[in-house]
Amino acid sequence: MKTVLILGANSDVAKEAMQLYIQQGWQVIAASRSLSEIDQFIATRNLPSERIITRYFDATAFGDHAAFYAGLPAKPNIVLYAAGFQVTNEEALLSWEGSYRMINVLYAGAVSILNLVATDGGNPGLERIVGLSSLSGVRGRKSNFIYGSTKAAFTTYLAGLRQHLEPRKVVVNAIIAGYIRSKLTAHLDLPESLLMEPAFIARHVTGAGRRFIIVPGWKWKIIYTILRILPENLVARLP
Repeated sequence: MKTVLILGANSDVAKEAMQLYIQQGWQVIAASRSLSEIDQFIATRNLPSERIITRYFDATAFGDHAAFYAGLPAKPNIVLYAAGFQVTNEEALLSWEGSYRMINVLYAGAVSILNLVATDGGNPGLERIVGLSSLSGVRGRKSNFIYGSTKAAFTTYLAGLRQHLEPRKVVVNAIIAGYIRSKLTAHLDLPESLLMEPAFIARHVTGAGRRFIIVPGWKWKIIYTILRILPENLVARLP
């Protein structure tokens, strides 16, 4: 049975992806700091516990990552990085703690653990690495540029990682998501018409093909295209 390693498995998208992977016949290693919440999700959804292995994982505990990866019960064929953390831009500007944690969870932690995955010569079965990124990283905007900068860095890292792993035929995907209805965004005032459900994003994760950039939702595909080509003076007028 092939194995999916989900890092940050307590995120709303990650939990929905876990259920889909199970339905597709995969074994899942669900790694998170919040193991009790994952256990509750497994019980609530009546998922087969014998196909799900839980492991404690803290994206910011860089010194523990090597031991965590070495101690996995199976080498992953697919790795999904979905760890998340977000504070408002105002809070991040006033509090270095908020900025620093976003940097560590959304970028530095990903680089730390995914470097270990990518350089593991003892895992010839690695097929795919998927990173949950964001449209916030497409262009810098005054409303969320600190959070967006971490996502921009993550997407750039994934792009280079894709090139690095291409000779091994390992696919790397970046899910460039817009607004998701989740516990991470519950404190934000977001337009209802643009909110996407975690299960919708999860279907794009588990159904990812060979394309690098995957933008779920037709509205967000349009927004993504506009953001990429919009002149800087017009970007500056955005909220």
